[in-house]
Amino acid sequence: MRTRSSIINLFFALSGQIIGLLVSFFARMVFIEILGTEYLGLNGLFTNILSILSLVELGIGPAIAYSLYKPLAEKDEKKIKALMKLFQKAYISIGIIILFLGIGLTPFLGFFIKSIPDIPHIHFLFLLFVVNTAISYFYSYKRTLIISDQKRYIATIYRYSFFIILNIVQIIVLYLTHNFILFLISQIVATFVENILVSKKADELYPYLKDKHVQKIDKNTLTEIKKNVRAMIAHKLGGVVVTTTDNLIISKFVGLIQVGLYSNYQLILNALNIITSQIFSSIIASVGNLGVTETNEKKKFIFQVTLLLNFWVFSFITICLVILINPFIELWVGQEYVLNTYIVLIIILNFYLTGMRKGVLTFRDALGVFWYDRHKPIFESIINLTASLLLVQKFGMVGVFLGTTISSLTTVFWIEPYVLYKYGLKSSVRSYFGKYLFYTFVTIMTLFITFIITIPFREVNLVNFLIQLFICLIVPNLIFLGLFYKTKEFQYLYNIINNFVLKRIKEKLKLLK
Repeated sequence: MRTRSSIINLFFALSGQIIGLLVSFFARMVFIEILGTEYLGLNGLFTNILSILSLVELGIGPAIAYSLYKPLAEKDEKKIKALMKLFQKAYISIGIIILFLGIGLTPFLGFFIKSIPDIPHIHFLFLLFVVNTAISYFYSYKRTLIISDQKRYIATIYRYSFFIILNIVQIIVLYLTHNFILFLISQIVATFVENILVSKKADELYPYLKDKHVQKIDKNTLTEIKKNVRAMIAHKLGGVVVTTTDNLIISKFVGLIQVGLYSNYQLILNALNIITSQIFSSIIASVGNLGVTETNEKKKFIFQVTLLLNFWVFSFITICLVILINPFIELWVGQEYVLNTYIVLIIILNFYLTGMRKGVLTFRDALGVFWYDRHKPIFESIINLTASLLLVQKFGMVGVFLGTTISSLTTVFWIEPYVLYKYGLKSSVRSYFGKYLFYTFVTIMTLFITFIITIPFREVNLVNFLIQLFICLIVPNLIFLGLFYKTKEFQYLYNIINNFVLKRIKEKLKLLK
């Protein structure tokens, strides 16, 4: 059941994201053509400021989601209702607080921008961003229940349906009106309607949620939630500082146009992060169920399988990015939007380091051991901000991203797996680092081989790009297959694919005959 739920969740997540990605690339082209780089930079900057305001969420979502796994497995409706009532009160309060904080921050926007661009109604535009973020909390808490019950595919269908519709509507709005305000209003409407419909779907799936008689949460559960929220506050802080302050520092010390240039790379990397996150998010509820029903040995083996999958996915994507991302940007929006090679390489390195944490973080959150590394994000944030602010003075954008690299290697790289192995898997972490180093060595050597093969096709044009893409698709995966085919982890993954994907394809083909 766990494996089947993960496969279904993953199928819908990947399908939705791939379609959404194609639509968003076209939408970005229209955005740049009609509104230009300064609006692009402003959009990226405001998005990051609102991400910082989301610190108000305090990690309540993951903490309550973890508390839902056991009552869902035991079908304890009374406890589920009690947890959801708490969730509702918390998220409505968070939405209201974000709304007021955003309004209070509006007069101080000049602090975040090196030179204010000549964009009309800039403060009103920011308020529209604030409203969109605030209302996203008012009904979204029921989405967490659906996801925690291993039915993420339902939330995914709603999410990407509205994402695709919204992008199409925004493209039409820009072509017809050239109006950024209407562009943002359409986003607010889509956010509100999507959350309402997801909430109604949750009521259909769990009719007991409509019951007005809700018991209070028992003292032990409430104590556990408070403990996990305290731990997640620090994790939330670290995540926000590391992922959102880059644009703020670039805007303040380099310029808003550079934020716009970087935002095109961010669009690609964020899309890849979302796609890959779906792989791991689709299994998190199943891992949570695994954590309360299986032995430590079984959990450890499944983590080793997840780690192989983690490496394969991010090593392959990293190799493709190094070879293809700048040619793609040039073909997509023009050579003037291409960043310096050194900047791009450090951005991709950070993508790899962050991506290789996915498996660890999936198990950490699902097994509920985030309390033990609660102080890590504080040090990560301090190192990241300090290094970025110092290095941007001398190296510009490269310095900003190098600060992120330094903070990752000195904190999360070793603390997160150490905590997972000690408190979640009850085992020595030495084997993890051995595999990590081996996987990284394989990544570097495979990148070198693939790059050498693509050298004759480096001139930027569509034909050469497609040839390089074909080489990137084939060479790394053949090398990985040759190296890992006989491992127990690969055989486990292969059996899952064979049992739940290939067999169903064969059955469909037989029916067609």
